[in-house]
Amino acid sequence: MSETASKALGAPAATPDAGRWKALVFIALAQLMVVLDATIVNIALPSAQQDLGISDGNRQWVVTAYALAFGGLLLFGGRIADLWGRKKAFVVGLGGFAVASALGGAATNEAMMFGARALQGVFGALLAPAALSLLAVMFTDAKERAKAFGIYGAIAGGGGAVGLILGGFLTEYLDWRWTFFVNIPFAIVAAAGAYFVIREPEGGRNRSPLDIPGVVLSTLGLVALVYGFTRAESEGWSDSVTVGMFVASAVLLATFVLVESKVKAPLLPLRVITERNRGGVYLSLGLAIIAMFGLFLFLTYYLQIVKGYSPVKTGFAFLPMIVGMITGSTQIGTRLMTRVAPRLLMGPGFLVAALGMLLLTRLEIGSSYAALLLPAMLLLGLGMGTAFMPAMSLSTQGVEPRDSGVASAMVNTSQQVGGAIGTALLNTIAASATTAYVADHIAGATSRSQQQLVQLEAMVEGYTSAIWFAVGILVVAAAIALTFVNAGRPGSATAAGSGSGEGVADEVKIPVVAH
Repeated sequence: MSETASKALGAPAATPDAGRWKALVFIALAQLMVVLDATIVNIALPSAQQDLGISDGNRQWVVTAYALAFGGLLLFGGRIADLWGRKKAFVVGLGGFAVASALGGAATNEAMMFGARALQGVFGALLAPAALSLLAVMFTDAKERAKAFGIYGAIAGGGGAVGLILGGFLTEYLDWRWTFFVNIPFAIVAAAGAYFVIREPEGGRNRSPLDIPGVVLSTLGLVALVYGFTRAESEGWSDSVTVGMFVASAVLLATFVLVESKVKAPLLPLRVITERNRGGVYLSLGLAIIAMFGLFLFLTYYLQIVKGYSPVKTGFAFLPMIVGMITGSTQIGTRLMTRVAPRLLMGPGFLVAALGMLLLTRLEIGSSYAALLLPAMLLLGLGMGTAFMPAMSLSTQGVEPRDSGVASAMVNTSQQVGGAIGTALLNTIAASATTAYVADHIAGATSRSQQQLVQLEAMVEGYTSAIWFAVGILVVAAAIALTFVNAGRPGSATAAGSGSGEGVADEVKIPVVAH
């Protein structure tokens, strides 16, 4: 048995911080703000585009500028959290996000808007890993950890749908600028609460020198990857710049892995991702997000364009998914997490979500909300909530405190990259199916009303074609969760088996801390 393991077995568990549940409120509030921002701006985009005179060709940068900064800098943000301390990174991230949101809301031209969105992404990349790693180091008891991550998982999964409701309300009844300004009170309350309530455990910092080559390679590699998928959506997969971005990304990320295996103090210690449980979580979570992000987009368009729903009504139409996610995460996931192995929640959870997605392949122009969309969204929410919660917890379980920031950043990176891939890939599939349907059926449409009907039918055909792929992706995510993830239930004698040679210390770490 290693020295670390011996110490772990012999040492009494650290006394939990008395204010950890109050701290959870402010951490959850910050997480909600970041997740809301991913969808709230989408609803405001048409109004903002008109007011600021943004061209159709440039409007994607309102979303892309944020995605590139956020996705590209997440690993760096996670490492800064480990270096500075998570509380400091969390508060600074909130302050910066609030300032960037104020600039976005006050934007007078497209350059100011794009700059504000990029700045939001920079501070989001500092804030998101700090929030998750704070949970990881503050909640060490197995049952308490299950509850805390249940709440966090519900927010991570359902916050996007809440953003659709809030975005609809703000855009329809106030002004698109309030979709930015609304972040400011969130950030102030969360930062003030965090400053006074959060007490970060001692000795968890990683004070090693910053791995500058790793920072540059990972940032450029992730930016190239996210931009490649974003460009593929608008310019096509064979576009020379798109292909060039994918090639550059592959070279940069391969070089990054090589550098990380050689340097003394790597940005991303490979032990974080090569352990089979964490690797399985990052991979399956990324795949699930691919399916979910495409679905949000398709259902929003279906409800607003095909069914004629207002932005507010569209937001409320997503409520069953939010209810399902909260129930799956806080009731099913939390109650069962300390009783069954994580894979027995993640695998079935993704399969239940796939069943909900399968129902949506039956979408037609006249589909009933109550008969089809409602049960489909409930199943999707229940499945995703049940799977997300143990995935979030397992992603940082057994990680040394000094690596918790960068391990948390990997969760966010898999979600961010998954979102970019999902939007681009499923949109491309939908667009191809729509074009093919129009080409096959438009000749028979003689009147204008018939042509409009064919266009709507073609849109729905495109959505259902892409949703079939999403079903397959969720089934693959379930298979990965069931085969890669072999950790025992938290607190059991058979904790995570290490697939990377991390040794006995990492295997005993979870149950020892849990008690």
